[in-house]
Amino acid sequence: MNLTRRRFAAAAAASLVLPVTGAFAQTTGSVSRAQQHETYTTEELVLKGHEFFGKASRGVGQAIEFVFQNQGEPTAYIVGEEAAGAFVGGLRYGEGTIYYKNGTTQRIFWQGPSLGFDFGGNGSRTMTLVYNSNSPDDLYDRFGGVEGAAYLIGGLGVNFQQKDNIVLAPIRTGVGARLGANIGYLKYSPRAKWNPF
Repeated sequence: MNLTRRRFAAAAAASLVLPVTGAFAQTTGSVSRAQQHETYTTEELVLKGHEFFGKASRGVGQAIEFVFQNQGEPTAYIVGEEAAGAFVGGLRYGEGTIYYKNGTTQRIFWQGPSLGFDFGGNGSRTMTLVYNSNSPDDLYDRFGGVEGAAYLIGGLGVNFQQKDNIVLAPIRTGVGARLGANIGYLKYSPRAKWNPF
């Protein structure tokens, strides 16, 4: 009788433990799958780029692939518009919306000065790939970078900006006349500001 009771107790314990273990395995598996999907793929961003840039999207896929080769998959992207002008010294102002893979979206603004052999003005539609950021708060700072521009009627440009381990890769397609190279920074903020510094 004792032996029968012990066998029944062991079987009951096993039936309680096995489902819990299986559920835990499924939960941990889904967590690792979720971590794999916290970044955007090339296909997702090429599609977004074509939607956003429209007729001016020729070459956007190549630009996105170039950034992916250098930096990998981004955690977020910004789409927006900006205006810039320069005569040796220059200014740039822009605004857009940032989209995180986790569903967070927020309006974001940027402005900044530049200095270099740079002349002309242009208006741009901009798609910025964002790396190593999990919140818009990470971006409210100055990001330095070097840019070369060759817009004549229309063009496409890519450059990289960095602050600590956060990297931004703006892809711009512009209308206007702009030629040169400059060094400067952009300051990102939650509200529009006129002071570029």
